[in-house]
Amino acid sequence: MNIVCLDMEGVIYPEIWIAFAKESGIPELTRTTRDEPDYEKLMAWRINILREHGMTLKDVQNTIAKIDPMPGAKEFLDELRSIVPTCILSDTFTQFAQPLMEKLGWPMLFCNELVIDEDGYIADIRMRCEHSKLTTVRALQSMGYETIAAGDSYNDLEMIEASKAGILFRTTEQIKKDYPQYPALEEYDDFLAAIKAAL
Repeated sequence: MNIVCLDMEGVIYPEIWIAFAKESGIPELTRTTRDEPDYEKLMAWRINILREHGMTLKDVQNTIAKIDPMPGAKEFLDELRSIVPTCILSDTFTQFAQPLMEKLGWPMLFCNELVIDEDGYIADIRMRCEHSKLTTVRALQSMGYETIAAGDSYNDLEMIEASKAGILFRTTEQIKKDYPQYPALEEYDDFLAAIKAAL
């Protein structure tokens, strides 16, 4: 039995923080897990930047509500879900993800939670578990599933390496260079074909 585990940002949706950086005029927030492999360190830095600029959770949510899936992503996901069980493993947060999942027809999503203070600022993050993508893949494998994993960033590599097949999608040149053993694809048709071939 197979299950496909997909990253969300950079694979199905554009990067939330890049969109927010553009809309808010805070260029520092374009930094993502493509640049900083330590996600908790990255989020602590983002939280400080938001507070410095007086930006609350609501400000971020207002931007997220305007973000659409990348062209072709919903069709890709719909077809994939008709073939094989599929879940999205993301380091995003439930407070960010709801409008995004609605636009995709509510696929299965595993993510984390934000801690919000009484003034509406993001105060902290509550990670679902340590190494959440890898831990989830291993849990699925312990239930009898063979996993196929795909993503674009450093924080996806553990789940890709632990799976029977791994795919890099629209990743960086540096990750392609460092992990040449994985196919690095750019188009959803090729992505779907690679997953089918791995089933």
